[in-house]
Amino acid sequence: MSILKNTLKIASLSSVLSVSALMATERAEVESPLLYSVAWKQTAAEYQALYYQGFNVAKMHVELALAKHKKGDKPLAIVSDFDDTLVQPLAYWGKLVEQNIDFFDDPIWDAWIPKNGMIASPGAKDFLAFCEENGVEIFYITSRDQGEKTVEYALGNIRHLGFPLKDASHLTVLRDTSNKETRQNEIMKDYEVAVFLGDSLNDFRRKYYVKGDVAGRQAKMEEDKALFGKKYVLFPNPTDGHWLAGIFGQSEPEDNPANRKLLKKAAAGKL
Repeated sequence: MSILKNTLKIASLSSVLSVSALMATERAEVESPLLYSVAWKQTAAEYQALYYQGFNVAKMHVELALAKHKKGDKPLAIVSDFDDTLVQPLAYWGKLVEQNIDFFDDPIWDAWIPKNGMIASPGAKDFLAFCEENGVEIFYITSRDQGEKTVEYALGNIRHLGFPLKDASHLTVLRDTSNKETRQNEIMKDYEVAVFLGDSLNDFRRKYYVKGDVAGRQAKMEEDKALFGKKYVLFPNPTDGHWLAGIFGQSEPEDNPANRKLLKKAAAGKL
């Protein structure tokens, strides 16, 4: 009897351990720090509405600039970021979630870019068409690096979506930096920029790229609070961007226990 009892105990313990392991695995799969933010991007009407709102505001400022524009003035232009501003890479984020990847993944992103899986942000095509129809120059500035074909891939994304592109000078692809200010300054020498568009403060000016200092970055933003909704139109992006550099000291943090603890601390308002 003792042998039978021991056998039953071992079998019971093994069953408990198996169930516990399965539960731990299932729990780990639904504890990704991306789940709330990606679910919001994928499903929230509010997320899409913020894009319509942003492009409505941008169009309003372009209309005002057109009304004030006089013969002899600099030609009018708009300057825009690309990813998560004019386009939404929702399928990329869905792929990460399905594969239980919890932070931005460069290799997957680089392989995904050439597939033209981006969709136009709500209101983007209408806004760009309005600018083109009214002679307002459209400049795209994006920070990407997929190797030698980076520019080719960016052009492919633009053409796939049917966005207007006057010539090669209207697309700037930065492979080795996220600093867009130099190119913005060049454009402003020759054009009156009615509005800048982006999903990160760093899409507007470099001053906002503050690493490892959440309060310091917020203070820089406060200095320019009168510009938001006027000169700068900001779109929502809770999954990635330079706001992460304020927390982690880098925009694409590694997936490790220390960073997970830091993320939780930030979410708890304890930084």
